[in-house]
Amino acid sequence: MKCRQCGAAMYGRADRKFCSDQCRARAGNLKKHKDAGEQLMVQVNKILRQNRLLLQRTSPEGKTTLKRSVLELAGFDFRYFTNLFRTQKGNTYYFCYDYGYLLLDDEKVLIVNRQPYMRT
Repeated sequence: MKCRQCGAAMYGRADRKFCSDQCRARAGNLKKHKDAGEQLMVQVNKILRQNRLLLQRTSPEGKTTLKRSVLELAGFDFRYFTNLFRTQKGNTYYFCYDYGYLLLDDEKVLIVNRQPYMRT
């Protein structure tokens, strides 16, 4: 048997793929970095999760108004959101999964929690 990463001879279990933890880790890292599109998806998902967490933390009751700068200082990235919701009045809510925000006048933000739709 030979190591899939470095080609060194291996002994021991028949189902072993790598000769050491270093070769296993190196192979995993190479696999991760091969696909640039996959890497971009991972980065965007990380930002979206962070945005959702910040909205959740700043609005535990489900509806809160605060200054935009508070979110920005906490690391919120307004460029990333999962979907938009436009009201009949013309307001646009930006959502990060189930938490959203509406940009208000005076650099304020209204944070809301989307309520699950209940069919009767």
